[in-house]
Amino acid sequence: MHAEIVAIGDELTSGQRLDTNSQWLSQELGDLGIPVSFHTTAADDLEPLVRCLQIAADRAEIILVSGGLGPTADDLTREAIAAAFGLELQLDPESLAHIEQRFASRGFPMPEKNRVQALFPTGSIVIPNPNGTAPGIYLTIQRNGRSVQLFALPGVPIELKEMWLQTVKASIAGESGLPENLIRHFELKCFGVGESRLEAMLPDMIRRGRDPQVGITVHQATITLRVTTHGKDDAECLAKAQPTLDEIRTTLGPLVFGETGDELQDAVGRLLAEAHQSVACFESATAGMIAFSLSESSPANEYFVGGRIAPTFAGVTQYVSEATDDPVTLIERAAEKIRAEFHADYGLAIGPINQAGAYSFAVADQAGVISESSQTLGHPEIHRPRAAKQALDLLRLRLLAKTI
Repeated sequence: MHAEIVAIGDELTSGQRLDTNSQWLSQELGDLGIPVSFHTTAADDLEPLVRCLQIAADRAEIILVSGGLGPTADDLTREAIAAAFGLELQLDPESLAHIEQRFASRGFPMPEKNRVQALFPTGSIVIPNPNGTAPGIYLTIQRNGRSVQLFALPGVPIELKEMWLQTVKASIAGESGLPENLIRHFELKCFGVGESRLEAMLPDMIRRGRDPQVGITVHQATITLRVTTHGKDDAECLAKAQPTLDEIRTTLGPLVFGETGDELQDAVGRLLAEAHQSVACFESATAGMIAFSLSESSPANEYFVGGRIAPTFAGVTQYVSEATDDPVTLIERAAEKIRAEFHADYGLAIGPINQAGAYSFAVADQAGVISESSQTLGHPEIHRPRAAKQALDLLRLRLLAKTI
């Protein structure tokens, strides 16, 4: 059993609004063990929309449609469903009464144009909408000898989610005999090598058709390994995924810094909190990204004691007050000075070496100072976050070395 999600609206196809409904529905379907094979986005245009629905019915057993159930001329979902599958639209008196009552409760008569929201394709079942005037549509379609379930929901997220949770989810689970085959995802977060090099370290894991399946994605140099498996319950899914998770951790070692939802600052924060130690940071040319990320990690007040930001490298020289032309030495001295200034266990400093995206990072503690330099390519919006992460990772590895 596979699903397709069809999101409708000019605001989506034009890029004016992000389609978060499809993302949320995909996660919900995954929790039920139903893989989503296609996401389709369609404009408010009847003929293409009819074709989208017909294509979806040819390749999926479950179709979830969001949007297009309002009362205006460009809300075409009802008409499109009827046209796609050769059905008539019929007025549902109970739905009409519900819409009239919602307007009456606010002291207004129902506008005549809202009457269209009580029209449903022949044979469909009304999905109640407790938060709005647009009821949903549930329709079973016979298509090429197959039974296809179609659910149409409003595009307003709060309405869609409530209708899913109250009605649609249970209906899908009941029809498919779920929960019998759950899908669960387990993530490991990695940092320190590129995507292709990491993939080469796991040659037999990242291939299609493997169970558990291992996928790889990258965002701002953080690599996420996503282990996906199936099972009758959470315990069975974890039991199937655990050997793969363990093998990845063993193979990659300290490249793995966390699990689902973790960022580098979270890993650093945990290590500092466990050791009852603190850090202060000095930043040049990263616009305070390290301080911001550390302050967002919980509980930051236990380990992040403060920092300073220099907009340009001249601020590093001014802060250190040392006569040297070596930028690496200046960053090392900045790490030592920020540690002393804030009475922290660790001082973390970062600054540019040149104008071409080269940075130096330094960590100072009671044993001395260590530093690294790195060349990052691309626009500052790309290499600044990456450089900030490299500095955090240098601190993380220093903390790990102290725990071994």
